[in-house]
Amino acid sequence: MDDEFQKKLLQQVEQLENRIALLERNQHLIAAGQRRSTLRGLWRRPPMWTFEQYPPRLLNMKSFQPAPPPPANAPRIAMVTPSYNHAQYLGATIDSIVRQNYPNLHYHVQDGASIDGTLDLLKSRGDSISWRSERDAGQSNAINLGLAGTDCEIMAYLNSDDMLLPGTLAYVANHFMTHPDIDIVYGHRVFVDRDGLEVGRAVLPPYNGKVLQYADYIPQETMFWRKRVWDKIGPIDESLHYAMDWDFILRAQAVGFKFQRLPRFLACFRIHDAQKTAATYAVGVREMGILRRRSLGFDPTQAEIRRAIAPYLALQIAYHYGYKFGALRY
Repeated sequence: MDDEFQKKLLQQVEQLENRIALLERNQHLIAAGQRRSTLRGLWRRPPMWTFEQYPPRLLNMKSFQPAPPPPANAPRIAMVTPSYNHAQYLGATIDSIVRQNYPNLHYHVQDGASIDGTLDLLKSRGDSISWRSERDAGQSNAINLGLAGTDCEIMAYLNSDDMLLPGTLAYVANHFMTHPDIDIVYGHRVFVDRDGLEVGRAVLPPYNGKVLQYADYIPQETMFWRKRVWDKIGPIDESLHYAMDWDFILRAQAVGFKFQRLPRFLACFRIHDAQKTAATYAVGVREMGILRRRSLGFDPTQAEIRRAIAPYLALQIAYHYGYKFGALRY
């Protein structure tokens, strides 16, 4: 090999090495940019408010804690489902409660005179549930009608498109019996689509009362409370049609009732096009503004809201990935 040829070959090798180094550097920059973009995306929309996190898949009940047995002398639980033209989902909601086989349950469906087949569905259930179908003044009014005068120790409502996970009632009852100082409980949630397929999960950090004044992070479908809460603060505010659960929570917090996030998945929140949460968002913005002003004594800016809830959101992201990678188990 002559010297000239060898010199050219070495130059070509050097040029190739430089190009590889440049490509590797660009790859690192792209990856870093993607990581920053992912982090910004998580910050803008954390997992607990990201409903569709992965392609739909069957809801694997074996992935959750096994259902506990009901407690001896099980406390009476009263639940109501407010319903209006939700026959498509109502059957699954009813089944998720009845199949708990909880021995001391009063379950009532308060329907707003539906015209979509709901009546036939309710009639087909025979004596397995209590129900009434009549015109009402909206969801809040239906909840109050269903729970009015109920003889019970624990109360809750489950919307007509959501579902309880197996063992939830027994678990909640056991917890209330062994923790007499706790007044309101809630837990982790699963997101399902219109077909009941799982599309996401929300793992929540422990209760934070200060953050709750700025944003409602408590999954309503997982929430249960002692009747003494209802007796003290009164029923659902029927002037509210979107944020009535947050209003109930804030009123309970304001008078000193004690909250606890339970370390368990308790219920499924269904995502679909016709759900009230999406359809009445403008109403929700107005109602949430009213509740923040009442709770805080001023109207916070969006920047103030973000600053106030930032530590909780960061913690929720940590819980999400801790659960995803097996460091946390529920």
